[in-house]
Amino acid sequence: MPEADFYDYVRGRSEAVPEGYSEAGMRVYRHLVHLGASQMIEAHHPELRTALGDEAWQALIADFVRQSAWGSHFYGDLHDEFIAYLDRAQRA
Repeated sequence: MPEADFYDYVRGRSEAVPEGYSEAGMRVYRHLVHLGASQMIEAHHPELRTALGDEAWQALIADFVRQSAWGSHFYGDLHDEFIAYLDRAQRA
């Protein structure tokens, strides 16, 4: 199984469950990535979380995880990538 298929599913870029994995297990991976990203970004931007509300916040996190160039294995590195993501979104 190519590693890219795993990451594409977890980041929400694909709905195809990679060979060798269960759908339930992959949903857990996806949830944990989104949860970790949400918590780290909210720690830096609590006012944004409050201003957006739950539904818009979850949509923002999902889009960030799907579209970002985040390549680090550390959630602590998300802040700089989130700022870059917002900058790209503003220019688009």
